[in-house]
Amino acid sequence: MVNERTTLVIVDAANVVGSVPDGWWRDRHGAAVRLRDALVPLAGHGLPDVPGPVDLVLVVEGAARGVDPAPGVGVDPAPGSGDDRIVELAAAAGDRACVVVTADRELRRRVEAYGARCVGPRAVRPSRP
Repeated sequence: MVNERTTLVIVDAANVVGSVPDGWWRDRHGAAVRLRDALVPLAGHGLPDVPGPVDLVLVVEGAARGVDPAPGVGVDPAPGSGDDRIVELAAAAGDRACVVVTADRELRRRVEAYGARCVGPRAVRPSRP
């Protein structure tokens, strides 16, 4: 259930998954599932500088379509370009606080035009030793 008073966090799955060369290209669907699972605790706790709870939406595309939602994490399968879908979601947020997780400079420019704030993939990636 969406709460208009909580921050909407839109995660660019392709960009976040691709930010770590861990073999994700061999199983794009599996990589998106692992990312989704890593996001579950963030729904309640929030991100650095974004207090929880937050409404998390993972935007998937291509081979990652078909990933099911998890508790606290919605999944939006982009019908075409994931970037275009992320822009649509940011635009639809209106006055609601919106954070987009991506390192894609062009996507950042596009969503910032709608008032979204952007953070990089490290904000949601599990810490690695």
